[in-house]
Amino acid sequence: MFIWNRFKKEKDASDEEMLALFKKTGDADVLGRLFDRYLHLVYGVCLKYLKNEEDARDAGMQIFEKLLKEAARHEVDRFKPWLHVLTKNYCLGLLRKRKQHDEAELRHMYYPEEDTAGVEEAEEKEAMLQQLESGLQELPPEQATCLRFFYLESKSYKDISDMTGYDLKKVKSYIQNGKRNLKIYLEKRA
Repeated sequence: MFIWNRFKKEKDASDEEMLALFKKTGDADVLGRLFDRYLHLVYGVCLKYLKNEEDARDAGMQIFEKLLKEAARHEVDRFKPWLHVLTKNYCLGLLRKRKQHDEAELRHMYYPEEDTAGVEEAEEKEAMLQQLESGLQELPPEQATCLRFFYLESKSYKDISDMTGYDLKKVKSYIQNGKRNLKIYLEKRA
């Protein structure tokens, strides 16, 4: 039943026939043989964009892995141009990732004060959390309890109702009134 037998020689099969055979059988060897036909193209495109032989070889391996997934999902009319675009897009994506990484590294190297900005931001956040905690202590206990469960522990109204024994409507009311009262408290402290 193996369809490959209908081709006298592997090179007699068109790209599209080999691709159709891969889609039908899922045989990675068939796709591998098709990929081998254009390995020089893939390597050339990778070398053009990545400017490094080792990176180009590594990218070629990654592109084959990507090809295994993508070829099964897409309807491809002409394999060679499609593979060229797949290769180019892979390389451009790789360069984008590298650029973001390099920019972050350079920013850290040349602007270390940004690290202190992060510390200042953390200190501000800590001060805000302390104010929130003080505000929660000023609220009626029911409101403070419901707000803690809802915001700090991400519990649902029903969970809070089950845990505290408060009626579901009361839980909603405690959260709504607690938010308003906490906001008023924080505005007075600002």
